[in-house]
Amino acid sequence: MRALKLTAAALTAWMLALPALAEVDIQEVTSPGGITAWLVEEPSIPFTALELRFRGGTSLDAPGKRGAIYLMGGLLEEGSGEMGAQDYARELEGLAASFSYDSSKDTFSISARFLSENRDAVMDLLHQTIHEPRFDQDALDRVRAQVLSGLRSDAKDPNDIAGKAFNAMAFGDHPYGSDGKGTLESVAALTRQDMFEAHEAVFARDRLYVGAVGDIKAEELGVLLDGLLGDLPETGAPIPGPVEVNISGGVTVIDFPSPQSVAIFAQKGIDRDDPEFFAAYIMNQILGGGSFESRLMTEVREKRGLTYGIGSYLVPRDLAATYMGSVASANGKIAEAISVVRDEWRKMAGEGVSEKELQDAKTYLTGAYPLRFDGNGQIASILAGMQMQGLPIDYIATRNDKVNAVTLEDVNSFAAKFMDPEGLHFTVVGQPEGLEAASN
Repeated sequence: MRALKLTAAALTAWMLALPALAEVDIQEVTSPGGITAWLVEEPSIPFTALELRFRGGTSLDAPGKRGAIYLMGGLLEEGSGEMGAQDYARELEGLAASFSYDSSKDTFSISARFLSENRDAVMDLLHQTIHEPRFDQDALDRVRAQVLSGLRSDAKDPNDIAGKAFNAMAFGDHPYGSDGKGTLESVAALTRQDMFEAHEAVFARDRLYVGAVGDIKAEELGVLLDGLLGDLPETGAPIPGPVEVNISGGVTVIDFPSPQSVAIFAQKGIDRDDPEFFAAYIMNQILGGGSFESRLMTEVREKRGLTYGIGSYLVPRDLAATYMGSVASANGKIAEAISVVRDEWRKMAGEGVSEKELQDAKTYLTGAYPLRFDGNGQIASILAGMQMQGLPIDYIATRNDKVNAVTLEDVNSFAAKFMDPEGLHFTVVGQPEGLEAASN
């Protein structure tokens, strides 16, 4: 819920000083108690990053309790065991450690950063945090007020309005169809008991993934994990099943007083474990990925000056996959921007990509990949994410080979059957000129 806060200047300096790793030597560690983790030993600096992830995230909210898991995550740093919020904060600061918590539609995560000399004391505090949360009423009221303030702010943000409208259309009454932060009404009604029940839903061994990087050996990590997580219950709340994506071509317009309109566009997507995922990944890089050389950026921004930024991205979540993009433009220009996006969708489906575009995309994607490994915390997060996605332990070493193995025929045959110009839907928030709601 809150951004990662580092509580010691020395710790910050050490983290920033870590170089990107040319090679990442991953060990699979199984604790004596049966907990699996992926570890990269890096003893050169007396510091460790530990990433704990629990599958399910805000999708585990009980019926009528939307926002409970998000709020519960915000309360974990507000005291545990015999410590109230202030004592807890002082203890964490005194250990020169940091804990951060995050919840998404699919995942609840805890990120811990600590010095080797304080490892045992930090793990004692983290164990207490996970197993003995207080959820004091005054803390609940204070954090709830922060969440409610954020929800009121979101209600005035056209990007959030567009996202919520799209999700409701695409996913209906599935948890993906509503905001994991909850609503003003649902959050206001949450009780202290709801926090304990949300905690029980999330924290279980059957959905746990662990990544660790730093000054810790495999045997030490195994003992640490058993002490920290060995007494978790075996199972948590049931994870919802997959949801059918309901996207039909057309335009939804939501009136909002603003000099510009925001548009989210989307069609059905591709799962991360699909054999053609890398073809999709490269195709998207060419069409609208994070580069100023993408087709959408060239056609919508550079040639026509319709926007400052536009992009597209694959969204292969655990329970549904979409292919999405976004653009903002002046009310008088958004209709043209949408028309250009549609044209580029059709062009990709009908003509595919060129050999030069393919090679340029491969060069960019393979060159940028090592830059992700720029510190212990980032690598620990990647390790946990790889496990959640079911990727092999040698994926980092073989990923660029998979990118380079994709052929022009692979991309173009995929684009021809995947790109769905008629099924592309635009959710527009603003007061667009010359654009009316319509369905294909």
